[in-house]
Amino acid sequence: MAAQPKNVIIVGGSLAGLFCGLVLKHLGHNVQIFERKKHDSHVKSVPGAGIVFGPPAQEYFAKHVKVNHPLSITSFMRQTLDQSGHPFHQDHRQQKMVSWDLLYFVMRACFDGLETAYCEVPLKNPRDGDAKYLYGRKVTNLTQKSDGLLQVEFEDQDGKSGAEVADMVLAADGPGSTIRQLLLPEVKRKYAGYVAWRGTLPESDATQKLKDTFVNNFTFFHGSGTQIVAYLIPGKNGSVDPDARLMNWVWYCNYDQNSREYKDLMTDVDGHFHHFTLPIGKVKPNLWARQKKHAICVLPPQFAKLVNDTEQAFVQAITDVMSSKVSFFDDKLHLMGDAVAGFRPHTVASTSQAAYDSLLLESMMNGEITEKQMQGEIMRYAKRVAEIGVQMGNRSQIESLRGPIEPNTMAL
Repeated sequence: MAAQPKNVIIVGGSLAGLFCGLVLKHLGHNVQIFERKKHDSHVKSVPGAGIVFGPPAQEYFAKHVKVNHPLSITSFMRQTLDQSGHPFHQDHRQQKMVSWDLLYFVMRACFDGLETAYCEVPLKNPRDGDAKYLYGRKVTNLTQKSDGLLQVEFEDQDGKSGAEVADMVLAADGPGSTIRQLLLPEVKRKYAGYVAWRGTLPESDATQKLKDTFVNNFTFFHGSGTQIVAYLIPGKNGSVDPDARLMNWVWYCNYDQNSREYKDLMTDVDGHFHHFTLPIGKVKPNLWARQKKHAICVLPPQFAKLVNDTEQAFVQAITDVMSSKVSFFDDKLHLMGDAVAGFRPHTVASTSQAAYDSLLLESMMNGEITEKQMQGEIMRYAKRVAEIGVQMGNRSQIESLRGPIEPNTMAL
């Protein structure tokens, strides 16, 4: 237990919030995570998205997550296909892949003891602080009281207003961070000119040709104004068994933000427009059918087959955002992860950023580095990776490209 346990509120209950929350819990502090989504909607809308399990995340999990479940799938080769589907560039390099839902539910088991089929809930260490994960808390304002404590005002899932105070607040509420918007309204999230179509196909439903291409490989194709990548991720309940794994694909396509095509794409089957993510099950059937036909025209046969055999997809608008600072209110509030900088997915570094920032937080709380050092390193990392992501996106979607795009952040 910490000599003087702090009461901490973390705004945002996705991976970055859980990374920070578990660190602070293990240091003996008392942590509340405020998740704006309601319980049922949050669990049912878990995105089936693949994640590259980079070194910072591996280091974090080795240190803080002790569960009886394998976490990742290893690919042994990075390869780029030509239009006919033949590999013209291969690099024997191991990478580990995971799924968003597996990391989320494993960390929930460790943080607040959520019981699921993903893993057993580990025993609580008596030195741990208290941990609460609170749904339906939409933050509306944040102020500093005369005694120095921070007051977080919120609206609960019943529409009632409330407020709680904390010694420290962490904003881990993503690239569209509410806290950052309250404190730095001039920092805007900007559309980058293209979207990612995303989907998965059960490995058990794949043809042998698809398995030969994608199993054990991290596979790319680059065309004019388009890029697609595919790799294996854990399946239902985080299973890594070959009959349960998923072939995860991400296909980048250009759309003019002011075009009728883009507005039509981001308007769901119920007529609602989505600014950043069109959830799975909400894509208009005619647009999904058209995208599948487009895949046959522009993608190598294996990728076209992978897309066409996928039952449902979701769409993510690619954006850029960079905060001008990390800490506020006499260093009692810190932005973390995507709230600092939203990386383009080419970098495969968003989860690594969340892990890296939380490990820096741990070092600062342990007195190993100063708050200023933590802030400086968080910003250095964010600016470096964000710049790489823009370069990679430009090469992928704008510049004429045939050779492989090297995601230099794979090692981060």
